[in-house]
Amino acid sequence: MCSGKLQTALLVASYFVYLLVGAAVFQALERTAEKQEKMAAAQMKEAFLQNFTQLTVAEMEQFMKNLIEAIQNGVYPVGNESQFEESNWDFSNSFFFAGTVVSTIGYGTLHPKTAGGQIFCVFFALFGIPLNIVFLHRVGKMLSLLCTKLGKFLYEKGMRKKKIKFLTLLFFLATGILVFLCLPSVFFQITEGWSYSEGIYFAFITLSTIGFGDYVVGKQSDRKYFSYYRVLVAIWILFGLAWIALLFNLLTTVLEDTEKIIVKDLQQIGKVSKDNVGSQQRRCWPVQFIPEEELLPPHAGGDAQKMESLTADSEHTKNEKKVFYNNKTIVITCEN
Repeated sequence: MCSGKLQTALLVASYFVYLLVGAAVFQALERTAEKQEKMAAAQMKEAFLQNFTQLTVAEMEQFMKNLIEAIQNGVYPVGNESQFEESNWDFSNSFFFAGTVVSTIGYGTLHPKTAGGQIFCVFFALFGIPLNIVFLHRVGKMLSLLCTKLGKFLYEKGMRKKKIKFLTLLFFLATGILVFLCLPSVFFQITEGWSYSEGIYFAFITLSTIGFGDYVVGKQSDRKYFSYYRVLVAIWILFGLAWIALLFNLLTTVLEDTEKIIVKDLQQIGKVSKDNVGSQQRRCWPVQFIPEEELLPPHAGGDAQKMESLTADSEHTKNEKKVFYNNKTIVITCEN
């Protein structure tokens, strides 16, 4: 038990140290290049404001291309100079980016632009993604252990196993939806100015690693965010991924079990219908073609009196018809 806790502690510590080191490296490699891009964007904006009435069509198109390129690189030339000094590669943003890399979300709004940053990103993801999988697996085990303890507690109280399974499943779903979807959406509604439905949308798209990039936290230039806001969001993402991975596994199991039940029922229905068709076809067969074991009762033995009584009963319950076919008389028996 102690060794398991020690392994969990070492894994969690190693995981977060890995993210911290990655964030520091990304910040060191990308921050200088970002400053140069922001200075170029500020100069482009100033030149446009001074000469926009005298620009030709070709110069205007070139300005639009430069503007689009700057936005794609994460530089938004809006506001005053103080907003240009805010970096997309400070430690908080770098840590958030490192978390999105190892979790494979990949919003696409922030990415390394230098050759060194891109090469480092490849190796960081190469080792970070397997580490993230191991981390999520361990966190998932911890969540499952909580449900198991709850089930044992309810079993000691005298509840049935089916009811315990239903209650633990309900507890897992309700707690996860509340902690990882509902409450964070309220937080995003206050911090980002989104509607509650947009917060729910962002939370699910992020935790399911779809990551469209249409909604990203901490990217609105007209809002003031507290320090390490994106670090907090990154931690929420990492633990939320473990919960939603368990949820997807649970839904997969339910669908597979449902499929097995449906297939089994269909096979049973097909078998019953096939037996019914066969029995109906044998009802009016000629006696000569009915196997002797089917004519005998199930428990026929050496009791002659029982055989005689059964024969007498069968004569009352069956009608015999004689058919002349191919110079032979064939007796056909039909049940009433």
